[in-house]
Amino acid sequence: MAAFLVFLLSTLSFSSPTRAEIFTSIGQMTNLIFTERELVQSLKEYIQAEEQKLETVRSWANKLDKLTRTSTSDPEGFLAHPVNAYKLMKRLNTEWSELESLVLQDPSDGFISNMSVHRQYFPDEEDEKGAAKALLRLQDTYKLDAESFSKGKLPGQRQHSGVRYNALLTVDDCFDMGKMAYNDNDYYHSVLWMQQSLRQMDSGEEAKTPKADVLDYLSYSVYQMGDLPRAIELTRRLLAIDPSHQRAGGNLRYFERLLSKELQDSGQTQPEPADERPIQLDTYQRPKDYLPEREAYEALCRGEGVKMTTKRQSRLFCRYRDGNRNPRLLLKPMKEEDEWDSPHIVRFLEALSDEEIQKIKEIATPKLARATVRDPKTGVLTVAHYRVSKSAWLEGEDDPVIARVNQRIEDITGLTVDTAELLQVANYGVGGQYEPHFDFSRKDEPDAFKSLGTGNRVATYLNYMSDVEAGGATVFPDFGASVWPRKGTAVFWYNLFRSGEGDYRTRHAACPVLVGSKWVSNKWIHERGQEFRRPCGLTEVD
Repeated sequence: MAAFLVFLLSTLSFSSPTRAEIFTSIGQMTNLIFTERELVQSLKEYIQAEEQKLETVRSWANKLDKLTRTSTSDPEGFLAHPVNAYKLMKRLNTEWSELESLVLQDPSDGFISNMSVHRQYFPDEEDEKGAAKALLRLQDTYKLDAESFSKGKLPGQRQHSGVRYNALLTVDDCFDMGKMAYNDNDYYHSVLWMQQSLRQMDSGEEAKTPKADVLDYLSYSVYQMGDLPRAIELTRRLLAIDPSHQRAGGNLRYFERLLSKELQDSGQTQPEPADERPIQLDTYQRPKDYLPEREAYEALCRGEGVKMTTKRQSRLFCRYRDGNRNPRLLLKPMKEEDEWDSPHIVRFLEALSDEEIQKIKEIATPKLARATVRDPKTGVLTVAHYRVSKSAWLEGEDDPVIARVNQRIEDITGLTVDTAELLQVANYGVGGQYEPHFDFSRKDEPDAFKSLGTGNRVATYLNYMSDVEAGGATVFPDFGASVWPRKGTAVFWYNLFRSGEGDYRTRHAACPVLVGSKWVSNKWIHERGQEFRRPCGLTEVD
């Protein structure tokens, strides 16, 4: 404002080189009347623009004030909804920067200095993109249509602290999702989200995104999915809105030539009318990817395709385990349930107390870093798109609780943990997952654990440190088992036969977390030191 007034004063001061003689002529002075009127009008426009800007900032602050009061009252519960997590990434990476630019038009030192302090902690473009891809992953795995997703209607969602969080995707959110997919040449998801953006726009929802932009992306994505009649219909709709749209005009002529050639080749005279039904998840075929058991894996994540038969169920039992009369388990034996018969998977109840879980999370949280996988060719740890979580490694010396948990694992399993890897704590964020993998090293990666000098991973012990409202199961696609998280319990299985050969049936996965925050801790137990605790068998499959 001060800068603008300086400009006005300078304009008044230098508007005429003979200003000292102006008063001598009323005719000349009348010109100043009109000049002043223009300046007043300009000043009023400036004030109006400033008020509009302030109202925008005030509206944004009020909206965020209400949202942050809700989110900070239960951060983990709020972020349990994947849409909330995605929109947090988007707000801090994109929308706060837009607000900063708006405020910078009339700099506010307090705001800018505050932004500078906090910017180093903001998510970046990759975070926003990663969160968006997580929503697409959840959409695929749990067969969620874009409309339900945009309205925040997710299966398994419950209220946190008496509050049901409203997590809605706007027209612009849906457009950004579709555009992100489009830029990755993922036209399948681009179609789903551009259509949802158009649907909400057609229903009257306001948006910054022009309808022509939505139709532009949607029509070309539909063409890429091989649906020429619908691509032509959408392009014509685009041209009806913007007849001068050059790309749309060229696309329409190209699409019509392609369709005409298809008709000639097939001997048809008239094209089939464009399908006007909304595009659903199964309208177009989802592209195949690198994972051979994708369909079986995702079905198990939804609780479908579980191969639990009556006969198999009859072989599952519950029992008390005292660790071969281990002194620490004699007075309070461990409650054990069979989850699967072959390979044998068991669940231990009351394996961790709430206090122990809280302490482990407290120690692990500041150490959490992006989880890695071991490159099968180099043996080097690296991040991978198919493992989305953060993890931390805890030593027994970190706290008596960690030492106690390690000892408990040894007591329950009867295997030494002296040669085991450190206790690994993992927290899965929005859409967090670990796609099908083996815990043990195969014959084509003999040096995977060479540096440890403790042999292969003979067994896996997995603690569940939280309940998960929806998703997050541990599944075994090879034999069709799903094991669901239950806070305080642990599951255990052997990765190797007694002969030392790998049990390839134990290929397993951590399903994407749909709603909730999943915390686990695991212990990978190695071969060395188990020679007398688990003697070798006489055959390969003993």
